[in-house]
Amino acid sequence: MSNLNVQLPESLYKDLQALALKDGISIDQFIATAVAEKLSALMTESYLEDLAKRGIRQKYDAVLAKVPDVEPELYDELPPA
Repeated sequence: MSNLNVQLPESLYKDLQALALKDGISIDQFIATAVAEKLSALMTESYLEDLAKRGIRQKYDAVLAKVPDVEPELYDELPPA
């Protein structure tokens, strides 16, 4: 484990205390989970960008051309905007 000293505004710290208490976990645990979630989101975004760079537009278009051009089933329609 590594230690980290973080300066937080008082209002943010109070919100952090309240949410950790509500979740029944320590502040350390809450912060570790929040950092893990943020890292996961950023790493996933980077992974998907790298994956997209390897894609071939012609292959994508060929697969998409196989999809029938029909109206969606009622349960699959988008709600009206």
